[in-house]
Amino acid sequence: MADGPERAPERALEIAAATHPDVDLTEIDPGIGRDLVPLTRLAPEPAPESRRSDVDRWGRSEHFRALTRRAFDPIYKHWFRVEWEGFEHLPEEGGALLVANHAGAIPPDAPSIMHGIEKDLGRPVYGLAEHLFRTLPVVGTLWSRSGGVTAHPDNAYRLLHDEERLVLVFPEGTKGTGKLYTDRYRLRRFGRGGFVEIAMRAGVPVIPIAVMGAEETMPILFKSPRLAKLLNIPYFPITANMLAFGPAGLVAYLPAKFRIRVLPPVFFDVAPNQERYSRSRVMEESERIRRMVQDALYDMLRRRRSVWFG
Repeated sequence: MADGPERAPERALEIAAATHPDVDLTEIDPGIGRDLVPLTRLAPEPAPESRRSDVDRWGRSEHFRALTRRAFDPIYKHWFRVEWEGFEHLPEEGGALLVANHAGAIPPDAPSIMHGIEKDLGRPVYGLAEHLFRTLPVVGTLWSRSGGVTAHPDNAYRLLHDEERLVLVFPEGTKGTGKLYTDRYRLRRFGRGGFVEIAMRAGVPVIPIAVMGAEETMPILFKSPRLAKLLNIPYFPITANMLAFGPAGLVAYLPAKFRIRVLPPVFFDVAPNQERYSRSRVMEESERIRRMVQDALYDMLRRRRSVWFG
């Protein structure tokens, strides 16, 4: 039987005596509590949920990357009609530095390579780019969420060595994307060989990749140094797309047929994590890899019957 109201104070003292045996309850006035009424017990407030986000330390979001793959897939399949050769040279695990030629006023080779590898190999690819991308409003955030990382030796080392990721780099930089159409498929120098030294230090192979088709998607007819200086960008291209489609030509690609050839990995017989590597050895390896990509491009161009149909 439930205790009546007159029994509540005595019951409270009994509970206090049982739970706090070290407290002297004889001094407590037995009349205390007689005017109290029972209150409904409130449910405890739920702890606030921690913030849920799939953005990693580099700014990449797998959810956003999945959305971009879904949006880019029709372009990849039906507009560029990308075909791969030597896909088996890409590792299923472990770090590797992917080195490719770069072209197009707004280069479509990076998204095409990343899309194909992530779609068919199931491994995320991080693309190294100049810090300029991170400073552009909106573009910088979108590039970061898609797997773009500022090109810096420390970033590349952590991705390759510590996290064993696939990292994509274009050693030609803006000298490659800023080429005029008359200079198409003539590779510029692969920087100062920094990518070779990064691969040596991280203890990973370099995998050369030759891309044919990007040069014709947005060919540069001439450049405006004045506008480039005004906008503080490496170059301001005037493309065939702009002349053909007007303002839409700023983002509309021509439907050139893509072919991507993955060459056998290049390993370096040196100890990783050294403070310095032979400068002459680094430059020799850099030029050797550039020549491998250049020779592959020449071979692919000889075999190509049409810019639009391959």
